[in-house]
Amino acid sequence: MLDKSRIGHAFPSFTAEVEKGRLKFFAKAIGETNPIYTDEVAAIRAGYRSLPAPPTFTSVLDQESPDFLPVLDLLGIDIAKILHGTQGFEYFAPICAGDTIRVEVCITDIFDKKGGALEFVVMESKYTNQDGQLTTKATSTLVVRNS
Repeated sequence: MLDKSRIGHAFPSFTAEVEKGRLKFFAKAIGETNPIYTDEVAAIRAGYRSLPAPPTFTSVLDQESPDFLPVLDLLGIDIAKILHGTQGFEYFAPICAGDTIRVEVCITDIFDKKGGALEFVVMESKYTNQDGQLTTKATSTLVVRNS
C-alpha cells in the first residue's frame, strides 16, 4: 500500500522557459490551426504579448523537471505498474513565448479501490509566470496496478 502520510508532499519547484519553436511544434502536433499559435503577428493582433501556449501545453513544461516522475521514487512505485488516469486544467492567464514558468507539484490525495488492487495518486501542479501570476493549475491522477 502506498504511504498516505505523503499526502501534502510538495516536490522541489523548477522553472521552464517557454520558447516560440516549442510552442509552434506543440500546436502542430495537436492539430491546432488557429494562426495565433504559429504566427506571432496574428498573436499580437489578437492581444497577446507573443505566441500563446495552446491548451494543455503545461504538460510539456512538466518534462523540464530535473527528475522524471519523482513521485515514483518517493512512493516506491514501479513504472511498469502505472497508468495515466485523469488530467484536468484550469486556466487563469495566458502563457506566452518568452515567459519563464515556475512549476510546483504537490500530492493532494492517495486512495485505493478494489481492496487495494488499484491505488490512485492525485497531484496538483501550479504554473506561475515570471511576474508571480498564476497561469494554470493542473490536476492529474496516476493509477497503480497492484495485481
